[in-house]
Amino acid sequence: MLLLKAVYRVVVNNFLALAAAAVAAVLLRRPDELAARLRAVSSPLHAATAAVLAAGVARLVRARRARGVYLVEYGCFRPRPCYRAPFATCLEHAHLMPYLVDEESVAFAIRLLERSGLGDETCVPDAYHYMPPDRSLRASRDESELVIFSAVDDVFARSALTPADIDVLIVNCSIFTPTPVFADMVVNRYKLRAEVQNVNLSGMGCSAGLVSVGLAKNLLQVSPPGTNVLIVSTEILSSQYYVGTERAMLLPNCLFRMGAAAMILSNSPDHARFRLGRVVRTVTAARDSDYRCVFQEEDEQGNTGIRLSKDLATTAGHALKSNIAAFGPLVLPASEQLLVAISYLKRKLKQLSGHAGKVRLYRPDFRTAFEHFCIHAGGRGVIDEVQHGLGLSDDDVEASRMTLHRFGNTSSSSVLYELAYLEAKGRMKRGDRVWMISFGAGFDCNSVAWECVKPAPDADGPWVDCIHRYPVQLPEIAKDV
Repeated sequence: MLLLKAVYRVVVNNFLALAAAAVAAVLLRRPDELAARLRAVSSPLHAATAAVLAAGVARLVRARRARGVYLVEYGCFRPRPCYRAPFATCLEHAHLMPYLVDEESVAFAIRLLERSGLGDETCVPDAYHYMPPDRSLRASRDESELVIFSAVDDVFARSALTPADIDVLIVNCSIFTPTPVFADMVVNRYKLRAEVQNVNLSGMGCSAGLVSVGLAKNLLQVSPPGTNVLIVSTEILSSQYYVGTERAMLLPNCLFRMGAAAMILSNSPDHARFRLGRVVRTVTAARDSDYRCVFQEEDEQGNTGIRLSKDLATTAGHALKSNIAAFGPLVLPASEQLLVAISYLKRKLKQLSGHAGKVRLYRPDFRTAFEHFCIHAGGRGVIDEVQHGLGLSDDDVEASRMTLHRFGNTSSSSVLYELAYLEAKGRMKRGDRVWMISFGAGFDCNSVAWECVKPAPDADGPWVDCIHRYPVQLPEIAKDV
């Protein structure tokens, strides 16, 4: 069976090449007839016309071909051990704030942490280590400068580029948006050129990192060669700690952890590490339930927080299906697309014939298109939903689960921590393809495809001091909370 499937994929995916080879073989069997035909059309006028047409077609193809976009380098914030928030510390702090959170809410938060998939090395900002947490503007600014500057310093240290080489800056942070904005803060710190274009994105949740990649791609494809874009993705927690008792609004306190990532994209292949492929964004905000799935609001006592719907994982699954419908045909090989088309045709024919029952559509094997998967580490339930929906193995989602365990939900930067995990493990090879998937408020689902041009020479990244201990065995825990 495996042999037949392999032969089928080779034949279908290389059909045009095989057909061309067959035609060439037929023509070469009659070389005299082929030579006679060529002599019949070899007049100077015909030759000149053919040359002009060929040059015109080549120029048209070059004009319509989108300029390539490349990931030059990326870097991640690596928190020091003093920021750790082990389970025991979270438990102690919860009981030290009885006037903010009642015992029932404490018990709920404890059960959630036990089932979250987070380990004891995840980190929170200084503000969370105070009792009560410091939710001031100063604390948020301190956290912002720590994580953003660390990530940007790391990406410049890894690349041959300098701040003077940056032409466009994109910074995304969902909740906290100070004045001046983060983009201006980065410009000031690194003294970027006066003509640098800068954009600050907010309110897009955990999907904003890949939204920024899509924006950078659009800019780079119409910019002069050699244009460089710096993207910074983070989520600032200090001012967002929820002090009420609404269970759905306690979830972010338990799942989110400090983190940030920076990447440099360019339309020049010089020093490139990855080539950017397809980028597809799906927005389902037209549905009221999806729109309110991740919603910032006040509870009955006036405490502000983010309410996460109990249907978050299901909503993510539905958004992913819509995203795949647009993304799949762009990346899947012909052999998989043909199987999907056949199963769809069988369903339609059965419906038209009036037969009872339903033909299940073929679920394409995305492992034929990608070697690696970076699924946003939004929580154990989200990873489970995507794994089940795509039919992935535990090995395929290892980077996502281990990132959630070691760093927690770092929002829009999590997919870069996952990419760093794969490289630290030495699994990334030249030519390997990576699928990044993120979800965010709206509700949004984003897919980005990459192809590795040059793997990392070492594992000197956010995993440098712990990669030898991973993967770890996660406990089997019931899904209900």
